[in-house]
Amino acid sequence: MAKSVHSRATIYDVARMAGVHPSTVSRALSTPGRVNAGTKKRIDEAAAELGYLANPFARALPTGRTNTLGLLIPKTQNPAFYDVICTAQQVAASRDYALSLHVSSGGAWTRSGTGPRLMETVDGLLLVSPDMDDDTIRDLADAKPVVLVNREVQGVPSVLPDISNGLNQAFRSLAASGHREIAFVAAPGDSWMSRRRWESASAASTWLGLRLHKVYATKDSTDGGREAARSVRACGATAVVADSDLLAIGLMQELHAAGLGIPDHVSIIGSDDILAAEFTSPPLSTIRCSSEACAAQATALLLDIVHGASALDTVITVETEFVMRGSNGRFTSM
Repeated sequence: MAKSVHSRATIYDVARMAGVHPSTVSRALSTPGRVNAGTKKRIDEAAAELGYLANPFARALPTGRTNTLGLLIPKTQNPAFYDVICTAQQVAASRDYALSLHVSSGGAWTRSGTGPRLMETVDGLLLVSPDMDDDTIRDLADAKPVVLVNREVQGVPSVLPDISNGLNQAFRSLAASGHREIAFVAAPGDSWMSRRRWESASAASTWLGLRLHKVYATKDSTDGGREAARSVRACGATAVVADSDLLAIGLMQELHAAGLGIPDHVSIIGSDDILAAEFTSPPLSTIRCSSEACAAQATALLLDIVHGASALDTVITVETEFVMRGSNGRFTSM
């Protein structure tokens, strides 16, 4: 009869029941080819009978591996990270790895004991849109294999969306519709990705002869978008490109409440193409980058590095595209 959770079976219990030495149980569970088939069968049956679960950290002692990857995402309401988590978990599981998820806000993860403890229990780390400084990231990469998503640091492998392609398409669409005054609503915190979007938006607007205004949101959320609506109206913009779909949806809600039609009076474009973008009224135009593709490539790359591949300065880019729906259209003077 299996032991209760409060009296967890040990390797010694399994050895006793199978009539073998504990070291034989260890070999059977970690390197089964070193134990004959009859002995392995007895050990497996004893382990099943007792409800024995191998400790991954004990298994790591002879191999140096825990078969676990860490995934660190920023503290955010952005649902785009859900696709990252699910895809990373699927890719890890396909290669017999577990995924340990952690959420970070600012540098608290590394200042507290959480970061060092996690690093001891994983074989590698995925950092998604990390808000820590470059030196901290390099220190982590010196300790364990690290792959970045939505962030580039010299000497650390990364997977990045090619944001210029989708933004260029969006700005060309706005220019063709007669818009000349564009607001860029930036998420708070001046993240690496937000800076890249602003740089690409600035280059596109300069090339097309458009005037670009930068508006800062206080939160990367629909509330943040609603709060930014007043600044957008004050700058005289007839079109808005937002750092995230959540910001864009909040803007739409607030401008609707103020009696402004979307896109009759103001055109709005988001970023990320989250599921909700299709269900706003009107449906939200957005710049799509496949979160699944970024996560899949980053997880596969990290596993390759864990198993000995060399990937210093590897940068994989994932294409972005402008998805035109109903929230942007021809400029209409008020």
